Amino acid sequence: MRVGAWTRRRSMWLDIGLAVVAAGECASSAAVFAFRQGLGTAAVAAVAVFGLVAGATLLVRRRWPLIPVAAALATIPLAAGYTLLMIGLYTLGAYRPEGAAGRFAERRAMSALCGLAIAETVIVSTLTLGTQQQNALRQGVPEYVLIILSVLVAVAISVPPAILGLYIGAKRRLWVALHERAQGLETELSLLADQAHERARRARMEERTRIAREMHDVVAHRVSLLVVHASALERVVHKDPDRAAQSARLMGDIGRQALDELRQILGVLRAVEPDEAPTSASQTGAEPRTAGPTGATRAGAPTGNGGGFGREPREPDELGLADLPKLVDESRAAGLGVRYTLGGLRRPLPAQAERTAYRVVQEALTNVLKHAPGTNVEVVIAYVAGGVALAVSNTCPAADLTPAADRGLPSGGNGLVGMRERVHALGGTFAAGPTAEGGYRVEARLLTAS
Repeated sequence: MRVGAWTRRRSMWLDIGLAVVAAGECASSAAVFAFRQGLGTAAVAAVAVFGLVAGATLLVRRRWPLIPVAAALATIPLAAGYTLLMIGLYTLGAYRPEGAAGRFAERRAMSALCGLAIAETVIVSTLTLGTQQQNALRQGVPEYVLIILSVLVAVAISVPPAILGLYIGAKRRLWVALHERAQGLETELSLLADQAHERARRARMEERTRIAREMHDVVAHRVSLLVVHASALERVVHKDPDRAAQSARLMGDIGRQALDELRQILGVLRAVEPDEAPTSASQTGAEPRTAGPTGATRAGAPTGNGGGFGREPREPDELGLADLPKLVDESRAAGLGVRYTLGGLRRPLPAQAERTAYRVVQEALTNVLKHAPGTNVEVVIAYVAGGVALAVSNTCPAADLTPAADRGLPSGGNGLVGMRERVHALGGTFAAGPTAEGGYRVEARLLTAS
């Protein structure tokens, strides 16, 4: 609880008590000194009042610790103020003031103040031996002994309080510095924790976005092909059994491919961290499962779950420009007239660039299959300086085309967004929009390090 200039009530009462004791000592000692010097009553009363005022300066010792020391040095010529001097020197060392007064709390300045107090005490004792030490002189005590005793007393009342004050002050400042450092470290740790939380949140969002893109690419393309072949199968099942059987086989292949890619994506979500794999395996008694290079979970042997799950699938990272001919063939089988052109000096590209190029072409063909079935499509891939450029364009669809939603092919509008995010993640450029002839064109340029 703060009371006036004091932080605690106990400190206030302590300073009041010390001020009363010091004021009493200063007033009484100064009055006795003046009386023994043969001064009049008015002078004795004046020095007594001066002693009271000097002792009362201890009330401000915590805020202005230099004032009590100055008051003590002023009362020493009256053979008084020794209690005030001891408390003042201790306070000056323990409570280092701010500003110019703080220089007096340094060791050299404290030594100078102690020397000044000792000198004053010795000089006053030497000059007043005849009046203040009459009894000792009558008993035959030599004057030099009295002077030596005054020196020892002066040292005893000035040096130990100053040393103790400097020690307490250094200890207090060290504690304050450690406390501030601990608070700074706590604040820094809090900021680091907030930053780590924010990074984790962004990482989760980016991972969810990436998984959503992968799921969209797999589901949208494969399911669109399944719907197209199912419609064709429904039309020719009675008229052309051979063609119906071919469509059924294509549907089976497409479904197995979709299941394989879905299993690979879900394997990333179920992948066990390397430091958690031994613990999980020891607790369950099952064979340890580790995350492969692409995050797909693998056991010691392939698992057989039917429906294409028993085969060892290709990793999603392996999808690249080499898989585009197969993708084009699937689109042709679905009724698109696709022309595929590959140009430029062929060279290996980073796996991420290969995969992004494949996904962009896949999504573009899926959109054509949804919104412009039966049109002619041109796929152009060109190796250029610093990367690869690609373009997918289709001709104008028929005017009487049934909307995609009416044909069981709803569109969520995430395809173009996913393509743009993939391309921009590699520092590339992406553009998509209708052509002057009524068709649609998707262009992308991927920048690579190699």
